[in-house]
Amino acid sequence: MGYTNEMIIDYLKKHDIRPSTIRIKVLNYLLNNRIHPTVDDIYKNLIEDIPTLSKTSIYNTLDLFLEKGVVKVLALWEKELRYDIDTNLHGHFKCEKCGKVYDFPISSNILSQNKLEGFKINDKNIHLYGICKECNK
Repeated sequence: MGYTNEMIIDYLKKHDIRPSTIRIKVLNYLLNNRIHPTVDDIYKNLIEDIPTLSKTSIYNTLDLFLEKGVVKVLALWEKELRYDIDTNLHGHFKCEKCGKVYDFPISSNILSQNKLEGFKINDKNIHLYGICKECNK
């Protein structure tokens, strides 16, 4: 689905984020490329549209999006952060061969708080690793 600039601006405002060219472009990229991109992926895809773009600007934008609940950060491998626009509860499968990351549904009661009495769960993450269907062919 394509998103208009007006839709993206409204989305940013609803999350109490002041729209700017970089924020609009980064959010548009995330919404239209649900591949769990890295900062490098985003930078490489936006640099032609915004010649003055820096990786620092992307990091700052993603940090703001994270703070406002627009994205989640995934640390699937050491020193590799990826960003997920889908903030709903779901799991991730990372292919060890091609590096693609796939979403899969999980039950909201996957970790019953009854079994962790006295603990307060702030976040739930399920990460699986292996070889994807495409690489298994």
